[in-house]
Amino acid sequence: MQDFTEQISAVRSRLEEAEVYLRISELEARRPQLEVEASRPDLWNDPDKARSVTSELAAVNEDLEAFGRLRGGVDDVEVLHELAREEGDESLEGEITESVADLVSALDDLELRSLFTGEFDERDAVCQVKSGEGGTDAQDWAEMLMRMYNRWADGRGLEIEITAVSEGTEAGLSSVEFIVKGRHAYGLMQSEHGVHRLVRISPFNNEGKRQTAFSAVQVAPFFEAVADEIEIDEKDLRIDTYRSSGAGGQHVNVTDSAVRITHLPTGTVTSCQNERSQHQNKDRAMQMMAGKLLVLERKKRDDEIAGITGEQQNVGFGSQIRSYVMQPYQMVKDLRTSHETAQVESVLNGNIDQFMEAWLQWSRAKNEE
Repeated sequence: MQDFTEQISAVRSRLEEAEVYLRISELEARRPQLEVEASRPDLWNDPDKARSVTSELAAVNEDLEAFGRLRGGVDDVEVLHELAREEGDESLEGEITESVADLVSALDDLELRSLFTGEFDERDAVCQVKSGEGGTDAQDWAEMLMRMYNRWADGRGLEIEITAVSEGTEAGLSSVEFIVKGRHAYGLMQSEHGVHRLVRISPFNNEGKRQTAFSAVQVAPFFEAVADEIEIDEKDLRIDTYRSSGAGGQHVNVTDSAVRITHLPTGTVTSCQNERSQHQNKDRAMQMMAGKLLVLERKKRDDEIAGITGEQQNVGFGSQIRSYVMQPYQMVKDLRTSHETAQVESVLNGNIDQFMEAWLQWSRAKNEE
């Protein structure tokens, strides 16, 4: 009978560490308080407060339930291992091996949460993909990136709401704005903020030459209540209305009341065209504007506060954070963390968690330095 004592002991040790970084004792004390607040009959008289309470309660329940499942799993495998050793039952080795592997995998996922230390990491994320140098290839590349994020979000159970889209002149997208909704959406997506470079044989080049294209991804936290986070003077805004030119269905619902807001002092622009009314489009664009302006404000005060960076100024050679090479070899490499993989198709199909986790670890190490 194989001795699993060391493996189980290591899992138990990691579980004890998880109890600390998840602040389990604090969450256990906080849950009944939130349950009382959530059960108040007048809770939804203040929708913003209600959303805050219910979101926090859901997050607390999620962490406590995840920890409880792991603790129960460790207890079970310890009992099973002890029983197998006492009886010399080798037939249980396979079950114990599988249980330990499942626990290790679950702890790997849980430990990712310890990397979310930023003030806004739990929030939804306001994002934009914008084509840069490379002409039609760049616009096609922007659409490829959008598809990559859609597939990644689907795999993680997150939701993407596209708020505005501008089609490319021949193919792809000139730009697309969207919100990633779900717990830790901003904490994960902030790793994507920067210029992404694609190298491939261009399908738009009749001579079959290799083409380099660039697209920029901008990421900011999303705020339901604009005034709570940053003050925006209406006199600093230019608000334009226009008819949506989106494809409809595939990207966004066509409306006659699309809104584009420009913050004149900074040149920051947000758009929304998928709500039912001009008023709703304006409100959503203002919420997105709050996140972008907060990023700029924090950058101005301190470039390294909460790991938030500012807007990209150049979307071309020498400015990329990650390269996706399809020819003459296969490689995706993040130039900040040096994490790389030869599985380009897998990455473009949404397998980008590896790059996000590598960035979070790199970012924490950089902050500790």
